[in-house]
Amino acid sequence: MNTNQEKTAVVTGAARGIGRAICEALLASAYRVIGLDIDAARLSKTGFELGDRFSGITVDLTSAPAVANAFSTIDAVDVLVNNAGTCFMNDFVDISPDEFRKQMAINFDSAFYCCQQALLLMLPRPGIKKIINISSNGAYNFDVFDPAHYRASKAALDNLTKHLARRYAKENITVNSIAPAMTRTDLFDVVDEATLAKALAGMPRGDAMKPSDIAAWVSFLASPAGECSSGNVIILNQGRDVR
Repeated sequence: MNTNQEKTAVVTGAARGIGRAICEALLASAYRVIGLDIDAARLSKTGFELGDRFSGITVDLTSAPAVANAFSTIDAVDVLVNNAGTCFMNDFVDISPDEFRKQMAINFDSAFYCCQQALLLMLPRPGIKKIINISSNGAYNFDVFDPAHYRASKAALDNLTKHLARRYAKENITVNSIAPAMTRTDLFDVVDEATLAKALAGMPRGDAMKPSDIAAWVSFLASPAGECSSGNVIILNQGRDVR
């Protein structure tokens, strides 16, 4: 059970990559962390490695009833990090209706459902509560190779960020998006070598960022220093947009 001193963070897509790095950073910041992921085996391995202040819940985040059921087992939420996401690499005319729906469901619907459930648990909590959405430079930067449905899903997420920030400001809930550029995760595997090399060359430092870079910003927003920030899309791209 929670104590008054202990705060709880819920992180989606927690089993690997950026999600796992976020869990590690929040644990180091004295949060109890609950990780949500569809991959039961990898989530179990992550839980074993992160220790007893981390607990995992296996859940299909694209299902509203499944998300509601998962949150019914959680007693409190002080921070929600919507990190779960993927990218399907197809040109616009080749995107099937099923792929479009799946892309939006994983990247946007999951965050929508989790925000609904987390807010119900945040409202009675004291202090400033935080929702942190992991977006992407692909929502606005058209120099990069991201496909249309991926861009649309992340743009929708940023719009949700701004709506919730305004709607729940008086309830002491802050909502921000972090929009990273290329970060070394399993998604590198879906890009062909030539496209990947071109994209990496376009980064100011000539290389992608690390999951820990993103996690450090989540930890900052989750700290007291982040309490005055809300409704923002925070760009992390090594200064790539500077012209």
